[in-house]
Amino acid sequence: MFAILSAGIAPAVALMSFFYLKDRYSEPLPLLIRTFIIGCLLVFPIMFIQYILTTEGFTNNYFVESFLYISLTEEFFKWFLFIYTIYHHSEFDAHYDGIVYAVAISLGFATVENVLYLLTNGIEYAFSRAIFPVSSHALIGVIMGYYFGKAKINKQHKKRNIVMAFIIPFLLHGTYNYILKIVPTNWILFLIPFMILLWINGLRRVKIASEATPLTIFQKKKQGA
Repeated sequence: MFAILSAGIAPAVALMSFFYLKDRYSEPLPLLIRTFIIGCLLVFPIMFIQYILTTEGFTNNYFVESFLYISLTEEFFKWFLFIYTIYHHSEFDAHYDGIVYAVAISLGFATVENVLYLLTNGIEYAFSRAIFPVSSHALIGVIMGYYFGKAKINKQHKKRNIVMAFIIPFLLHGTYNYILKIVPTNWILFLIPFMILLWINGLRRVKIASEATPLTIFQKKKQGA
């Protein structure tokens, strides 16, 4: 049990540390931990919704399952909870902050999902789960947070960026799951290029957001203004 818990949690801790340490002005840990826990708790209502949709057998179409059953439910609730718990918070005052908090929600969700999967299927899947599902949740969280950060800082395009914070993660997550559905045997040949592009795109957005440092009150104090 301890080995499974360690293997299930470790990838999220590593990824969260990576993105957290990229922040020029580190966010308060209590708020970050609370955001992570919110992501953890999100797993259970989503699992219930997905279970109902699956058992009722509304459709056997892979596209519908990938984009509506899985991607829509997961990314919508992450997006909604970000708006409800973080978007209007006083600590969310810079572009990169959006990435930190969105990744925290995503990795909270991914951690519980990962532990439950390993408890059911065995620790031998720990490495592949870390490389693919957990990492994809984090990187999709980067993109969600990137657009939330733009919406927070650039009021001119606020509504558009808030919508983009949902639409692009929804499409990427749906594509990830669709690959798994339509290529059940050789999925890794298609998923590796997808993950490479996701990493390139995610790291590019991390760089852009971390370099965008508007003069918030907090930053002015840091500069001695």
